[in-house]
Amino acid sequence: MTKTLLTLRAVALLLTTAGYAQEAHIETPEAVHPSHWDYETHGPSCWGGYAQECQKGHLQSPINIVSKKSIPLKGSLSLKINEDIHTTADVVDNGHAIQVNVKNGGKLVIDGREYTLMQFHFHGHSEHTIDGKQYALEGHLVHKSADGHLAVVGIMFNEGKNNPVLDNVLGGIGRTIRIDPQDLLPHDKKHYYHYVGSLTTPPCTEGVQWYILKAPMTASKVQILDMRAYYDHNFRPVQPSTSIKLESK
Repeated sequence: MTKTLLTLRAVALLLTTAGYAQEAHIETPEAVHPSHWDYETHGPSCWGGYAQECQKGHLQSPINIVSKKSIPLKGSLSLKINEDIHTTADVVDNGHAIQVNVKNGGKLVIDGREYTLMQFHFHGHSEHTIDGKQYALEGHLVHKSADGHLAVVGIMFNEGKNNPVLDNVLGGIGRTIRIDPQDLLPHDKKHYYHYVGSLTTPPCTEGVQWYILKAPMTASKVQILDMRAYYDHNFRPVQPSTSIKLESK
């Protein structure tokens, strides 16, 4: 009887010790998922802690585009947009925006250098402003050249008619969809603002060719609210533009 009690106590002690050992090795959420940049708790004012260029760069995006201060784009510069391609894409919630990863994207040709569309994503309010106006949404078509250079086409959205592309994207989150990125663009693709800036999220890499199309697109009130239901504040405040050369066509 005594031997049995001793055995039971020994087992209980082992179980208790194992329990304490297990608790001692439980990682806190911070240890499993270290703090990451965002738009609120670790928002834009903190981004310098994630990438110094976000704080110390001189060509940071987005900017307030002052139309009267833009200079005519040199005639020697050329931009050719060819997004008219029927392809498939994965629509994902990347934790910062609704993003469409294109599997076989269209092309931009800038002064003879070819850029391929990699993805496009949306901001719940426009990041760029034009003459101080913030638009309802902003879409960014991110292109990359074979040697790693980046070019982004920015599209502004006003509240208005329903946009079939946004219906396709919002209804396809977490799935693969068929899409023609050309449908996201306005008919007038020949008039735009151009400047050399940066990514609008960490690491805020500079040297990005920005082309902000002057003609806006529309999205219905419901579509705007649906997009903002995912991300309402995912826009970086406008950055100082004193060092930026703004051109227009």
